[in-house]
Amino acid sequence: MAQLNQMKKLVKKNMKRVFILLVLITGAGSVSAQQTLTFRNAVTLGLENNLLLNQQKNLLISTGVNRTSALLQMSPSVSVGGSAGRFDGNSFNQQRGEVVNGQVDFVNGGLSANLPIFNGFNQVNAYKQAASQNEAQLNFVVRTTQDVIRNVSFQYLTCLLDQQLLKIDQQNLETQKTQLDQIKQQVELGSRAEADLYNQEFQVRTAELQAVRSGNRLKNDKALLAQTLMIDPIISFDLEEVNWGTESYLVDAVVLENLNTQALENRADLKQASNTERAAQLGFLSRRGRYYPSLSAFAEMNSRYNYIHGAPDNRTFDQQFRSDNRQFNYGLSLQIPIFNGLANRALVVQQRVLFENAQLTTKNTEVRVKSDVLIAYQNYQDARVSFSAAESQLKSGELSYKMEKERFDLGISNIVQLTTAQQSYVKAQSDFASAQFTLMFQKLLIGYATGTLRTEDIP
Repeated sequence: MAQLNQMKKLVKKNMKRVFILLVLITGAGSVSAQQTLTFRNAVTLGLENNLLLNQQKNLLISTGVNRTSALLQMSPSVSVGGSAGRFDGNSFNQQRGEVVNGQVDFVNGGLSANLPIFNGFNQVNAYKQAASQNEAQLNFVVRTTQDVIRNVSFQYLTCLLDQQLLKIDQQNLETQKTQLDQIKQQVELGSRAEADLYNQEFQVRTAELQAVRSGNRLKNDKALLAQTLMIDPIISFDLEEVNWGTESYLVDAVVLENLNTQALENRADLKQASNTERAAQLGFLSRRGRYYPSLSAFAEMNSRYNYIHGAPDNRTFDQQFRSDNRQFNYGLSLQIPIFNGLANRALVVQQRVLFENAQLTTKNTEVRVKSDVLIAYQNYQDARVSFSAAESQLKSGELSYKMEKERFDLGISNIVQLTTAQQSYVKAQSDFASAQFTLMFQKLLIGYATGTLRTEDIP
């Protein structure tokens, strides 16, 4: 019995070891399976999954089909028709040249073609309008692509900033805990007042709270990034640090006028507005072409087969359809509009209003482009100065903290002075990280404002 109990204990012990091993293996597998999201991969996912961008690409296909259709409208139109049925009663029979009373089966068939010769350049302008609309949609897709790159870049850099601030807060927490242990020992030895211990405990709790808030802010921003990229926010992923180097996100000295010229040449939304204005103008010219006479050529070939029930001398289908009843008509058709209830005038006025509104949109877009360039240029200059100031502040804060820490360890300064120096140093670290990522994003905004932002610009 004792041996049996001993074996049971041994089995339980081994089972516990196996369970712990499985837990460790499972945990290691989950950690290794956690994905690392790079900056460029994030932008690529955003471009692949963005709802608005995919919808605009579908509309681009539609406008391309409309352009092809408008082009083919200038070519001849050909149609084939036919009918079959029965007359029961009096009917005139072309085959006999007389009225036949009774049942007559018939089959009709025909081929017709129509070629527009002149219609006030209506269809020519309609094709040019469709081509301009397709070009406008293409530029809209380009600008929407740049919008996605900008939005994903902002959210990714925001998450990186949150990640950096979390590291700073965690390092500050570890420093505060280490300092708390030192003060405890000094209080026990009687070299420090007990009030310093309470003060330091408060600093530790404050640092813990700040670290928790930074962690929550990072999780929230990563969830927003996952939503933008259309990936499951429950799946955990890491962000790869961006190691651009200071020289890579510092733009050489640029002239504002050069940026304006570059933007006017490359901004896709301005091109879209210009193409939309051109399409509205061509639509106006196309509608106005309906005031003029239209001339077209036509050609028709028809034939017919009749079968009279009860008649002994019905000719065969081949004789009637191919020879006896075959007809061929061709000629010119001229239509001159005189009055149709002012329908054409209403269409012309509507299209003219669209054209005038499109002109206003183009002018407004041009002003907005110059304004965007000016704002991006000024924000970049501000971010560059802020980065330099934050860099100097970080060096000064680090030096001040080290000196104050030495003074505190020697008993020359008090806990209040040390806490102030620590807070200034932590703030300098946070300001430097914020200025660094702001400068990175402002460099991207320069490309966005000038319309030259591409996926290749992402490291």
